[in-house]
This record gives sequence, C-alpha cells and structure tokens, in this order.
Amino acid sequence: MKYSVLFVFTSVDKALSGHQTGWCLAEAAHPYYVLAPHASIDFASPAGPNPPVDEESTHQFMDDLCQGFLKDETVKQKLASAMKLSEVDPADYDAVFYPGGDGAVIDLASDPANAKLVSEFWRMGKIVSAVGHGVAGLMQGTDAKGNLFLSGRTVTALSDVEEEISKKTKDLPWLIEDKLREDIGAKYHKVHVHDPNIVVDGKLVTGQNPASAEGVGQAVVTLLKQLD
Repeated sequence: MKYSVLFVFTSVDKALSGHQTGWCLAEAAHPYYVLAPHASIDFASPAGPNPPVDEESTHQFMDDLCQGFLKDETVKQKLASAMKLSEVDPADYDAVFYPGGDGAVIDLASDPANAKLVSEFWRMGKIVSAVGHGVAGLMQGTDAKGNLFLSGRTVTALSDVEEEISKKTKDLPWLIEDKLREDIGAKYHKVHVHDPNIVVDGKLVTGQNPASAEGVGQAVVTLLKQLD
C-alpha cells in the first residue's frame, strides 16, 4: 500500500533578531528519505511555494542525504510548487509532518490556517508528527471538544539547553520547552543535549532535535503500516 504524507514547512526567512532563518535541512531531508519509499509526499507552507531553508543548516549538515536533498530535482519541484495551507485537504493524507527550524515558532505556532489544518488532521485520526521547533506547529491544534490535543500528552521538542547552546534565544518569541510545559500542559520529555529522542503517544510522534529526525520518520512509517 502506498501512503500519502504532507510536509508542512515554515515560510519565515527572518528571525526576530533579523538573523536569516527558515526550515532546518536535516529535519526535512532525513525523514523525507525514510518516508519516500513508502509514501507519496507533498509540501505546503503558510505562504505556499518556495519555503526558505535555514541557510546555516545547509552548512551545518553536510551528510550525503542533506546535501542530496538540496540537489534533488524532485524535491526542488515540490518546494517550488508547495501548496498554501488553506489549499490542503487533510482527507487526502494519512499523516502530516512538521520539520523544525526557528521559523516554525514565528509563523506556524500562531497561523490560523495551520491551527485549522492540524486540528483537522488530529480530529480525523491521522498521524501527526514533528521534530524540533516543528512541534510549535502542533501547539494550536485542538480535539473534537476544542481542547489543545497536546495537553496531557507526552511530547518532546528542542530543549531549553539546546536553545541556549545554539545562541539563538533572541531569535525567538519564546522557548518551546517552556511553552509546552507551562502554557500547553504537555508532558515534556527530553534526553541529553543533541542525543536522539523520539516520543510516540498514540498517533502523535515528536522528535527532540535534528538527531531525532530520522527516527521520527521511521516511527511514522511504523504507524503507517498499522493502517493496512
């Protein structure tokens, strides 16, 4: 069975400090190549075509998969033709995945179209997944009763310590670990800095950092196969 997965990217290219930002290369590339043999994959973002990559991540992640992702003609076409979130029908997909990158905290966490989209995915019983700052894209999602679906669930995302090490705290309106704990009421779980950490809670899959991105993709594949 061939599944269908939607990748939702940030459209933000400037952080609050003015520093260039966007989506994190490793957090998109690694899950993409895990999922691609099993699923058709579409791209979307708040502004539609050509969501910006975090240029720093293109120099930070030099492995073959990441660098190949940048040169992959199929990927280039998907990025160039990315849908606007308002154009997406969740019924067309088995799962949604949010790559990280600082930009996700700035737009996806508060975008009304994204709040509607991720809520629909959740209410329809689809697989909802994210890694790093991409978890910010899930924060406004609500269940059928109108409650935040992350509340009370076990999740992970980039830790405060990892944020501080990156020296980008001034780029962001808030830190995602704090937000999940204090405002969302999620059960936040973390491991040692930069170690892989994948948390699965039902059909919710979250990863802590770039090192977790491949594992998130693998966890989504496992859940997809359970749909057969």
